[in-house]
Amino acid sequence: MTGTGDEPFITAVKPLVDAIGGEMLPPDQAGPDDVVLVWEGAGVVAVRLPQLADSLDHILAAMERKRGKPLSELDRKAKQEVVRTLEARGAFSVRHGVETVASALGVSRFTVYNYLNREKES
Repeated sequence: MTGTGDEPFITAVKPLVDAIGGEMLPPDQAGPDDVVLVWEGAGVVAVRLPQLADSLDHILAAMERKRGKPLSELDRKAKQEVVRTLEARGAFSVRHGVETVASALGVSRFTVYNYLNREKES
């Protein structure tokens, strides 16, 4: 992005940017909604954050990679755990979040709502 002395910093933040589904670009190309990361007084890299709906897809894909198989192949208890994790991360505040999660889990929207309601009753 800028000088070669910045490479360790960029290397260090890249896994975080990748995890959130962001995009790294030179600071001089940053738009008003981008976040410029400053290191030792200078802008080193700009991070373009994803749209919320894209973030949910990214989170679901990361959960699949972590578990080593499609979320739809998990058992009921594991699917409930996924729903709890996603709720804690705000996934259901995204428009069509329930539908997106239901599709990834291979269940109906009604089932996702049941998983959410079970949590509130506990």
